[in-house]
Amino acid sequence: MVNQVTLNVQGMSCGHCVSSVEGSVGKLDGVNEVKVDLESGKVDVSFDEDKVSLDVIKETIDDQGYDVN
Repeated sequence: MVNQVTLNVQGMSCGHCVSSVEGSVGKLDGVNEVKVDLESGKVDVSFDEDKVSLDVIKETIDDQGYDVN
């Protein structure tokens, strides 16, 4: 089942941050699309719940050094 969520992520400030989050989350099996909005601090993620959980996605962003709400 495909799910769409918008996460509030703090600590992103530049293009490298965008690449880091989009790259790491985008590599997860089951993630269809990742889009970072730097100005608003939001990350839209489309993913298959049968393959990857929201907790794993949040953990991956956290592992990159950003706070996820």
